Amino acid sequence: MKIAVTYEDGMVFQHFGHTQQFKLYEVENGAVQNEQVVDTQGSGHGALAGFLAQYGVDTLLCGGIGAGAQNALAAADIQLYGGISGNADEAVSAFIAGTLDYNPDVHCDHHDHGGAHDCGAHSCGDKAHDCAGHGDGCRS
Repeated sequence: MKIAVTYEDGMVFQHFGHTQQFKLYEVENGAVQNEQVVDTQGSGHGALAGFLAQYGVDTLLCGGIGAGAQNALAAADIQLYGGISGNADEAVSAFIAGTLDYNPDVHCDHHDHGGAHDCGAHSCGDKAHDCAGHGDGCRS
């Protein structure tokens, strides 16, 4: 299994389409055998699915991600686990252990509501977080 995590300074980066780096983990027999950080070299949104496929990635852990990127990942047969925040290595350890806390319905559309925000832990259109159409940021 090859796992990719959107990556910045040891943490899960929160916007898939803007990630500058992925940390890749090769997992065999329930343990990480190898890890490396790779630069996306400016690839964005839909192109990132192809970038990950070139590295043989079959699983992605990330924060926020839009529907178009989700579709591109599905077309590339890459399993998505979104809505994750915190330390990247710890997220991979939790995934391997089967205890990863993720959001199976993660969605983030930054074009509908501007401002810097963290979409990793919730759906940005979720009224419970008062984020839909909210222009001054969106934090859970």
